[in-house]
Amino acid sequence: MGIKDIDISEVTYFDLNNQINIPVDNKIPLEKDKEALEAFLNENVNPNMKHFSSLKERFSYLIKHNYLEKDFIEKYNFDFIKKLYAYLYDQHFHFQSFMAAYKFFNQYALKTNDGQFYLENYEDKIAVNALYMANGDEQLAMDLADELIHQRYQPATPTFLNVGRKRRGEFVSCFLLQPTDDMNSIGRCINSALQLSKIGGGVGITLNNLRSAGAPIKGIENAASGVVPVMKLLEDSFSYSNQLGQRQGAGVVYLSVFHPDIIDFLATKKENADEKVRVKTLSLGVIVPDKFYQLVRDNAEMYLFEPYDVEKEYGVPFSYVDITKEYQNMVDNPKIHKTKIMARDLEEEISKLQQESGYPYIVNIDTMNKANPINGKIIMSNLCSEIAQIQRPSKINDLQEYEVLGTDVSCNLGSTNIVNLMASPNFGKSVETMMRALTFVSDQGNAKVVPSIYEGNRLSHSVGLGAMGLHAFLAKNHIEYGSPESIEFTSVYFMLLNYWTLVASNKIARERQETFYEFEKSTYADGSYFDQYVTQDFRPQNPRVKELFAGIFLPSPADWEKLKAKVMQDGLYNAYRMAVAPTGSISYVGNTTASLQPIIQRVEERQEGKIGKVYYPAAYLSTDTLPYYQSAYDLDMRKMIDVYAAAQKHVDQAISITLYFKSTIKEGLYPWKDGRTTKMTTRDLSIIRNYAWHKGIKSLYYVRTYTDDGSEAFSVNECESCSI
Repeated sequence: MGIKDIDISEVTYFDLNNQINIPVDNKIPLEKDKEALEAFLNENVNPNMKHFSSLKERFSYLIKHNYLEKDFIEKYNFDFIKKLYAYLYDQHFHFQSFMAAYKFFNQYALKTNDGQFYLENYEDKIAVNALYMANGDEQLAMDLADELIHQRYQPATPTFLNVGRKRRGEFVSCFLLQPTDDMNSIGRCINSALQLSKIGGGVGITLNNLRSAGAPIKGIENAASGVVPVMKLLEDSFSYSNQLGQRQGAGVVYLSVFHPDIIDFLATKKENADEKVRVKTLSLGVIVPDKFYQLVRDNAEMYLFEPYDVEKEYGVPFSYVDITKEYQNMVDNPKIHKTKIMARDLEEEISKLQQESGYPYIVNIDTMNKANPINGKIIMSNLCSEIAQIQRPSKINDLQEYEVLGTDVSCNLGSTNIVNLMASPNFGKSVETMMRALTFVSDQGNAKVVPSIYEGNRLSHSVGLGAMGLHAFLAKNHIEYGSPESIEFTSVYFMLLNYWTLVASNKIARERQETFYEFEKSTYADGSYFDQYVTQDFRPQNPRVKELFAGIFLPSPADWEKLKAKVMQDGLYNAYRMAVAPTGSISYVGNTTASLQPIIQRVEERQEGKIGKVYYPAAYLSTDTLPYYQSAYDLDMRKMIDVYAAAQKHVDQAISITLYFKSTIKEGLYPWKDGRTTKMTTRDLSIIRNYAWHKGIKSLYYVRTYTDDGSEAFSVNECESCSI
């Protein structure tokens, strides 16, 4: 009997896991989770694990039967591989929860082609990841194995899952594309979306450059169809390209609030939308310049500008025009066709849709560009809204060839586990090891099927190191999420990540005698990037936070001054270094909470396909930590934004933030409710979005709403590709 033949009625682990949700003497019976874990290993994993007489036999079998590549193995003396395995087993790794083991063996472990038997345990997966990403460097392989087995570092799911496999997808999480305003570019973009989705990536696309519905084509008025038909084509493409039948492709489209099609764009996600225009699985995001917030604040009229005319006047696609700076000039220009609406009416439409569907995402584009250290313009984000990198437009001819090869983006992601990294014997060495692993993934970028993606990755060497487990760390240390201590801890932690990723990238640049493209035009090269660090001391002031960082090196302004000099002299290898993605299944495997967000439930309930409900107690949940695990739905979202803002000031890209609301907001949570318990309104959403913008938040992901009957108001198409 194999994995697929297991009769659920004959196993005990699901029953034991489900008992967690049944209080005993008004307490959560957490011991049932440990019992479920042991039962799962004994009833499912151990009987169905394929065993080998030796490590040599194991690798020979896996290579011979096309489960693993052989090239990365051959870069090492086999005695070293045995040494690495011996070290891993000496660490006595144990899964900490039923969900951790279940997720790993269900989603990540290599299985036989018929799905009947497991071919690797956790140590095997770690060994393959370390050997592959170290690329023959024995010391790096040992260092990386150390980070992975102690769960201080977690590669993104596509990396963790695919490295070393003979039959695999790509190692990267997602991609960003931009068509320009012509049919050749649109056609190429749709083809690129198909190809990228096929190899396992979520795809973000900005439609901002496309002329609006009714715009002229070759002088003929009312000829253009606008962005909505292109959205339908893209949705069909993602549905068709289903990644070997494992899941449908995933995509998001972005549009500026100043694009004439913005109302129609938002309407495609409404429940009562006509089926001809409604998009069901495609995600939506809006690009919001500062000018929009100003117009909303002033209750003013706003103008929507025809991209076709703007490009003729400015000589660049619509996305590359600074609307906040040029707004009045564009209003005054009679050659630019424009439509007039009330800014607050559009603000209301955005809030209504978020209340109804959770969409759109929000990209505060001017905030992104003001903080952007790289020469160029950020014009959009990705499927999880944490990527903020420059792009350059391409030009496609009638043969679908690149006359001008621009640059688009691939996302090479990984995450630190805050609880475990804070316990690292050498914080800086840990981060450098992670950066070298991420840089390897970037260097291996092989999306040649989309030349603009390949070119962007080749020039930038960009990566995105993030973090997960913030709430777990705070609860474990008896600190309330959103408190001054939590905000200062978050700031110091991300200051450290920023410092050590810079140190690592500078070291790699010096070793290779190579920097990212146009480093000399960056704010790193002129030193201005470091202004906040050489003029302000980010080391902790609160005694409790000082205690948390005891024994960890904390750079002073003088240390930052020394690093600034090194970077100005030798450069950086990676154009971008940090991005905080949402973390999905892998945060369960890592026994921690997702990303930087507060928990949703102390004992999370998940629906796992045909199996039914599975329960996951929050990491480190106990009688002592219980009071510190407040649900996100019961938290003032301004407190959460304050925590994220503390991290954002140190993160060169963006952070994926989900907002949480209950349909009925409890008494006293928000002051503008006048102390009453009232229904959530569109005004509440508008206030929180404006607060986030004011605090320097670069992007907002979903809005989730919890109904009065204890369920979510709607489902959203979460990005499995980008979720680490």
